[in-house]
Amino acid sequence: MNFEASRTFAVKKLDSFIDNNLNEYAKLRNFDFGPNKRSNISCISPYVTHGVINEIEIIKKSLKKYSFIKNEKFIQEVLWRVYWKGWLELRPDVWTDFKYSLKKLKKEYENNNKYIEAINAKTNIDVFNSWVNELKNFNYLHNHTRMWFASIWIFSLKLPWQLGAEFFLQHLYDGDAASNTLGWRWVTGVQTKGKHYIATEWNIKKFTNNRFNNIKLNENAPPVNEDKFYKIISKNFNNLLPTDDRALIVFDNNLSFETSDFVNQKFDKILLVSNDNKNRQIILSEKLIEFKNALIKDQKKRLNERSINCEIISIEDLLKIKDKIYALYPEVGENLDYLNLNNLENISFLYRKIDQYSWKFCNKGFFNFKNYIPKIIQEFT
Repeated sequence: MNFEASRTFAVKKLDSFIDNNLNEYAKLRNFDFGPNKRSNISCISPYVTHGVINEIEIIKKSLKKYSFIKNEKFIQEVLWRVYWKGWLELRPDVWTDFKYSLKKLKKEYENNNKYIEAINAKTNIDVFNSWVNELKNFNYLHNHTRMWFASIWIFSLKLPWQLGAEFFLQHLYDGDAASNTLGWRWVTGVQTKGKHYIATEWNIKKFTNNRFNNIKLNENAPPVNEDKFYKIISKNFNNLLPTDDRALIVFDNNLSFETSDFVNQKFDKILLVSNDNKNRQIILSEKLIEFKNALIKDQKKRLNERSINCEIISIEDLLKIKDKIYALYPEVGENLDYLNLNNLENISFLYRKIDQYSWKFCNKGFFNFKNYIPKIIQEFT
């Protein structure tokens, strides 16, 4: 399983999947055949997370190949991340509370043997250990496997979900604050109150094609209880479009400016922002930092080929900028946290059209959002 850090590779990966494997996606998507047999899924999420390819681009290509009816499940999965991000944007305190709890739990579990065994693949559950090693080696796990992993972490190993969510964010090439945090909350039973996900031996054996045996799990655990209810907050996602040639900040979630909604807007300069571990609460693995930086460099190369003035800077360099400046919105997460922590009010955000249109449908559950997918597709294709 290879994730080359370039848009050229990402597009080829997407095109190959659509041409050769999309027709079987709905039937085979839940099967994890192992890290070297991933043709049943697209494996493009690391590039979508970093904005190297975008959701509309993916959906348009898939609809050129097959009808919406045949594509529906794939398109739903593509838009899950849009939904999760919109849901969290309307309830950002979920992310704030996660980080607060994580900070306390990290101290509490620093020398906890069960936790140390879990992150080092030394538990008494062989299948779980295999996935820990796969995550560290490939920085990726099949989506179904992520659910099993989280369930075992929470209900069989009895570890806090926040520590598991951190472990994923430290290693996953496609990890983001919304889909990761809310996915772990859903498995736990606090995202959809009282509805949790329990990994079972028969399900794992079936959907891994019997690659694992003798899987002893806690299959009768109740959901985790959480009393707190998060109210939807009112947020304005309108763009104040540039009227002069100011600079534009681009974070690591929007690394394909040439396919963005703002490609025809003139900017004095584009500043590509790198955020290393010095400014993060969740310390990312060295491989993940290298992947992000390589994607940033690939974006710079493509911009240079278009004769667009650009520069790679550290997130700390934003503190030196006093003039009014624009930024492609970094979304709820550690980049936005840094801006808020340092009160960088000279930055005006620019929001993607798909987010502006879709996030208003994220006030309820995904099944409600799913009803609006045809409208979203009609709007952008």
